[in-house]
Amino acid sequence: MAHSDKILMCRDCGTSFTFTAGEQAFYASRGLLNQPVRCPLCRSARKSGRTPEDGGYVHYGSAASFGGRTARQMHPAVCSECGQMTEVPFLPRGDKPVYCSECYSKIRGH
Repeated sequence: MAHSDKILMCRDCGTSFTFTAGEQAFYASRGLLNQPVRCPLCRSARKSGRTPEDGGYVHYGSAASFGGRTARQMHPAVCSECGQMTEVPFLPRGDKPVYCSECYSKIRGH
């Protein structure tokens, strides 16, 4: 089967990159069925374990900060008390009030 160059979008940075016919032939010769989802720069940064500021990724080991866990994913929300934007470690559903840390402390009596 003849391969032709394909333009793909990087999953991480959103830039387009070319998946060349030669690369496609190489993938096929190795029995690889999926196309790459990251551009060469993001792929190499991911493999090297560089920080996000350097264009790479942070790899958390078992002895990392956060007590050996990965960092919590935070979700944007509007405080039900003061109306300020805040971030909470859960996905707000809308059926219960969400508070910023300052208002939560007032409500809890701390």
